[in-house]
Amino acid sequence: MPTKLYYGKDIISKHKDEMILGEKALIVTGKHSAKLTGALDDVISVLNEFKIPYVHYDEIGENPTYDMVIKGKELGIKENCDFVIAIGGGSPMDAGKAISVLIANPELTPDDLFDSSKYEVSVPIITVPTTAGTGSEVTEYAVLTKPNGRKSGFKDVLIFPDVSYLDPKYMTKMSRELTLTTAVDALSHSIEGVLSKKATFMSDILAKESISLIKEYLPKVLNDLENVEYREKLALASTLAGIVIAQTGTILPHSLGYRITIHKGIRHGQATAIFLPFVLEEVKKAEPEKVKIIEDIFGSIDEFTTFLKELGIYNFKFEYKDDELDLFINEVLNSSHVKNTPGEYNYNKIKDMYNKILEM
Repeated sequence: MPTKLYYGKDIISKHKDEMILGEKALIVTGKHSAKLTGALDDVISVLNEFKIPYVHYDEIGENPTYDMVIKGKELGIKENCDFVIAIGGGSPMDAGKAISVLIANPELTPDDLFDSSKYEVSVPIITVPTTAGTGSEVTEYAVLTKPNGRKSGFKDVLIFPDVSYLDPKYMTKMSRELTLTTAVDALSHSIEGVLSKKATFMSDILAKESISLIKEYLPKVLNDLENVEYREKLALASTLAGIVIAQTGTILPHSLGYRITIHKGIRHGQATAIFLPFVLEEVKKAEPEKVKIIEDIFGSIDEFTTFLKELGIYNFKFEYKDDELDLFINEVLNSSHVKNTPGEYNYNKIKDMYNKILEM
């Protein structure tokens, strides 16, 4: 992992000189969280101290679209920005990564990002996460929403952030709902990392620590949202999970969840985590030793399912139309996530998983 990662309270001020990676910064954020958390003010304070000019682009929404990154690219090029600072959750960080490549390669379109042979350079990127979920601050992945509504990820070593600042104080303003969905996203990353065919001895060590931290501290944070000590544990768990998927990638639950997010409006972390018990059951049939890691932490798959239920992640209501469900299933079966998931998966098995979440 080539990212230089600093973590702790007030970490930006302690390593401020490492933020200066160019002569003019493009700050990429959403509308509110970067400002609300104080992260934006801390970044601007450093830039002002070093007399580095900047432009603030604050139009990144959830599930960033091509239009969002194109506008960021055009602004960055127009303003001659030569490095990117992305502040926020996974969406601003992922968008910032895409923009960093597009600024350095003005001839490219967002579609070209998915073919890494088309580019060999990006401008430097710094990330400052304000949520504990995606781990994007330590991965070579970015997920965009294509014009057809499909979420799709691209990866390249170029989009590992150059420097990331992990400060739990920026996470104390998160709502209960956002805290929950981002934390179970991190939980999904670590569990999928363990189950993945690409798992290694080293990635499993990090994944187990991440899962254990989330099991212990997520319920505590949900009952004490502004507790910085608890927030720090979730932040570390999320970053560890990011390091895990930087090695293993994600597997079937992510592909299943993308459809629920785009078509049913369920937030990404929750939409992914709701499928974990069903995938665990299937992997147990094929490679039971992988599932034992999860069972050792939670006791059993049933107890893990109870943990998720008690968090409230199955508190949703929607239905499928027949043609809609058929579309979901075929998209999942054609996704790259399936081949890295132990077990056998066909149309009926995927359909069964989609139907089971409605019964929880």
